[in-house]
Amino acid sequence: MCLTGLDYFSTLGYQPAIAALAAGAVAPIATIVLVLVTLAGALPVYRRVAQESPHGTGSISMLAKHLPRWSGKLAILALLGFAATDFMITMTLSAADATAHLVENPFAPRSLRGQEVVITLALLAGLGVVFLRGFREAIRLATVLVGAFLALNLVVVVVAVAHLLANPVVVGDWWTVLTTQHGNPLFVVAIALVVFPKLALGLSGFETGVAVMPQIRGDESDTEANPRGRIRDAKRLLTTSALIMSGFLITSSITTVALIPAEKFEEGGEANGRALAYLAHEFLGDGFGTAYDLVTIAILWFAGASAMAGLLNLVPRYLPHYGMAPAWARATRPLVLVFTGVAFLITIIFQASVDAQGGAYATGVLVLITSAAVAVTLAAHARGQRGATVGFGMITAVFVYTTVANIVERPDGIKIAGWFILGIVVVSIVSRVARSTELRATSVRLDPAASAFLDLAPGQTVRLIAHEPDDVSAERYRLKLEHARLAHHLPEGDDVLFIEVEVGDSSDFEGELLVRGIERHGYRVLAVQGTTVPNGIAAAALHLRSELGCNPHIYFRWTEGNPITNLLRFLVFGAGEIAPMTREVLREAEPELVRRPWVHVA
Repeated sequence: MCLTGLDYFSTLGYQPAIAALAAGAVAPIATIVLVLVTLAGALPVYRRVAQESPHGTGSISMLAKHLPRWSGKLAILALLGFAATDFMITMTLSAADATAHLVENPFAPRSLRGQEVVITLALLAGLGVVFLRGFREAIRLATVLVGAFLALNLVVVVVAVAHLLANPVVVGDWWTVLTTQHGNPLFVVAIALVVFPKLALGLSGFETGVAVMPQIRGDESDTEANPRGRIRDAKRLLTTSALIMSGFLITSSITTVALIPAEKFEEGGEANGRALAYLAHEFLGDGFGTAYDLVTIAILWFAGASAMAGLLNLVPRYLPHYGMAPAWARATRPLVLVFTGVAFLITIIFQASVDAQGGAYATGVLVLITSAAVAVTLAAHARGQRGATVGFGMITAVFVYTTVANIVERPDGIKIAGWFILGIVVVSIVSRVARSTELRATSVRLDPAASAFLDLAPGQTVRLIAHEPDDVSAERYRLKLEHARLAHHLPEGDDVLFIEVEVGDSSDFEGELLVRGIERHGYRVLAVQGTTVPNGIAAAALHLRSELGCNPHIYFRWTEGNPITNLLRFLVFGAGEIAPMTREVLREAEPELVRRPWVHVA
């Protein structure tokens, strides 16, 4: 809970100030709306996500099940773009706010002013170093920081509430301002609903909560297929976090708006981005306030840890598996360096400004929560749960409204997310093309019939005639065999097999290769199920060479058509110019020429 709470709870460092600046006197009412949406909307959605996706892939994997083939892959890339926006801006915005707390502390040297970018970059570099050392160290540090931060916030909020109770005139002044400015209480509620999207930062942390589910131990009886204990504990984690945060959000919003003059929230004001810190110094002295600042600086600095954990969990699960990232992207340390470098770039672009990054942060958070609401709605519908479908559908409508309103109000957020999406798509396409000639078979498995066809003495030649499975008539097989014997001068007595690749989902990059033995019209066929034709034939041939000791010879006809068109067909549909691509895959997979299966083309 503390690891995911780094992102969620740390927003207390800046959320009350952002809410007061965005909504003014209406901020407490809008915060209550936020809490209702949290407890009645986001929490039920993510409890369902934890149940449906207990291995840390979150709502993105749930949507992938309902969006097949390339449409699903592109949708996932877009969602990963928003996830990257959410998680990366969490890192940079939190570090920037930690810098603001440091610079604004009364004991801090005045020379630090104007050095915000340098300080923020140093904090981000320190975060990267922690993750380079290991994940367990990050969890231990998170537990200490979150515990201390919540304890200090509890002290500040209790003292502030006590001050309000001792001075009810302060609350009366706030209420007078509220009703004077906006009149009818129903109109106040309406305004709160309108400005509520501006407070969406208080919803961050839920996607991270399900992203780190693999770190939850669960019960000893848990299995990979049914981790019941992990699911139960993940739901407990989400519920506990939401209840704690809801209490802090309401009390902090009321106390900061009532006790801090409005001009203090403006840019350059003492409470800008640090409302609770202002109250800590005001009512508990600079000594306690400095202790609060130090812990807040530490948790805001380390808030990026939960975001980094989410990225390190999401990216290796999707992009390398789809062929849309280099193979090294499965490793943790290289990714840490990449993410830290991107965080440096964002910080420099936005000059470590908290306000400038708020729109992008809220956009990323809201799109992910909306996608999660859509995913659980589809899951409930697929299971025939009519009541749950209606309930989650209504929650989805709320989040769609919130997301659209936030984008309209702060379009810079969608622009920044758009750059993330564009970057991911471009890198993914380039990587997919660069890796197109990889073998792409995680394993090759022959069924008993295929094994019987290949029951040959070691070193014996096996001749494979490539055949398109779209025409399996006897005449087609006869003509293909006659052409092979004529074009390649095969002796009449030589035994041959046909090899066919049935392309399932060509958008998938890798997976197990199943080879079935089938007899059609007296001809023996090796039917391969794969994602591309050339890679499937090459993987099967190499398996016969290395595992069975055979000497494969593969016979092709040249493919008709424009070579560029055929190349695009290969990249998108897994077909195209089969013969040269098969040879290229074999060349990359087996550098020794004498061990490489032979490719014949005529």
